[in-house]
Amino acid sequence: MERTFVMIKPDAVQRKLIGEIVQRIERKGLKLVAAKLMTVPQSLAETHYAEHKERPFYNSLISFITSAPVFAMVLEGEDAVNISRHIIGATNPSEASLGTIRGDLGLTVGRNVVHGSDSVESAEREIALWFDESEISSYTLPEDVWVYE
Repeated sequence: MERTFVMIKPDAVQRKLIGEIVQRIERKGLKLVAAKLMTVPQSLAETHYAEHKERPFYNSLISFITSAPVFAMVLEGEDAVNISRHIIGATNPSEASLGTIRGDLGLTVGRNVVHGSDSVESAEREIALWFDESEISSYTLPEDVWVYE
């Protein structure tokens, strides 16, 4: 099973969308194996978004992600990275398909509701940044037999 990192951003937390977003993820068949509501420390935000440091939006991104709580999650399932990216939708909500989280709930790139790892390598790096291995659960659900062959 593959793992991925998904974060419900401050805009979605403030809009009380955690339950709806988690429900969409779970309904698809991905399993929630770790989660926490937290205010992101500056240092974690800077490390997480280090690849964007030279971009003009970096400072506003750091300010935004540290402005209010986020809901950080580790999801597990076959092809979890790609499946979660399809559920999330395009980065720009105006280009995201209806039925995706961003397509239904987001309006602008700067307030696009959710972050999701874009590769297995990114997922591994991001999970290690946000969670200790002891915070990640391993368990079997009875419906797993109905999700996977």
